[in-house]
Amino acid sequence: MKLTDPEIKAAKPKEKPYSLPDGHGLVLLVQPSGAKWWRYRYRFNGTAKMLSMGVYPDVTLKEARNQQARFKELLAQSIDPSLHRQEQKQQQAIATENSFESIARLWWNQWSAARNQRHADYVIRRLEADIFPVIGRKPVTELSAPMLLMAIKKIEARGALDIAKRALTTCNQIMRYAVAHGLAERNPAADIKPSDVLKPTTKTNYARLDQKELPELLRKIDAYDGQPLTKLALQLMALTFVRTSELIGAKWDEIELDNKQWRIPAECMKMKTPHIVPLSNQAIAVLGKIKELAADQILLFPSERRDGNSMSNNTILYALYRLGYHSRMTGHGFRGIASTILHERGYSHEHIELQLAHAKRDQVSASYNHALYLEPRARMMQDWADYLEAIRAGAAILPFRAA
Repeated sequence: MKLTDPEIKAAKPKEKPYSLPDGHGLVLLVQPSGAKWWRYRYRFNGTAKMLSMGVYPDVTLKEARNQQARFKELLAQSIDPSLHRQEQKQQQAIATENSFESIARLWWNQWSAARNQRHADYVIRRLEADIFPVIGRKPVTELSAPMLLMAIKKIEARGALDIAKRALTTCNQIMRYAVAHGLAERNPAADIKPSDVLKPTTKTNYARLDQKELPELLRKIDAYDGQPLTKLALQLMALTFVRTSELIGAKWDEIELDNKQWRIPAECMKMKTPHIVPLSNQAIAVLGKIKELAADQILLFPSERRDGNSMSNNTILYALYRLGYHSRMTGHGFRGIASTILHERGYSHEHIELQLAHAKRDQVSASYNHALYLEPRARMMQDWADYLEAIRAGAAILPFRAA
């Protein structure tokens, strides 16, 4: 007689284990504890064997019979179901060890050693958010171009075209690593060019305000009612017009108050060369307020989560949104405004470009140029701070001192 679900549910534990047969080797073993285990008993090459098939009701009667049917098919092909299961587990373990995610993390450990930590952390976070959920468990030996494209197109679908392009580049690097280390025979990412699969992007300038709108922005920043550290970050950005990444990654050991300088190391700069920011009196006052908050002993602008990371790039952008400048102003916009006004005020183009860290990529000249014209640049930065202070207060603006 075949088993039924009511019969299985009604089976009570006894002092010793006992079996309820379903036929053709499938039995339900009822334990004294009340647990009910499925077992499949069979013979292979004349030897009696048994396979565990899970616990009822996690494995239903129907599922147990389906497993039994698969095992009988293997026996018909002279394959030992027990040995076949062991081989499958081994293959699964190998696949897990050689999954795209595991190989990607091996690649990242090697690649990140020579990269800026902030950038390296960003790359692994993007993989964790966009790529691993889609293809992370796939063995690199089975990864195909269409599978990879599926992950990339999902990023593109939400409008993040630049992130999609970078993700494809990163996947290409990971698969090159896999091929180089004998973990895969070929790189499917090599078959895909961004221009073949992604929508073209039109390069646009960073959003920025017109010069005449700057005084109101400065007053709104002073009245910002969000996190105090965010307001101070906006104020320091206006005074120094550094890049957002350079601002949020600033460390206290880069600040030389006695010399009135902020020395940003090469690894934190876009051009990978050191940069000096002369500090105006107003910038030093803002730094003093940041120090009073005692938010962190290392970073000027730590994350609110206090996890050792710096403030997010989006913190500055969202603060500007909150002030009413959505799609009209970004952190980078301060650089464009400063460049325009300083040029109009007669400052040397070379001095302005040096202060913007628009250095040539030649490593020797760039390493030398970062310290050029420090005295006139210091005067320029102080005049810039005085100018901002004056327009914030609504005073009549006089020409800068001789540039």
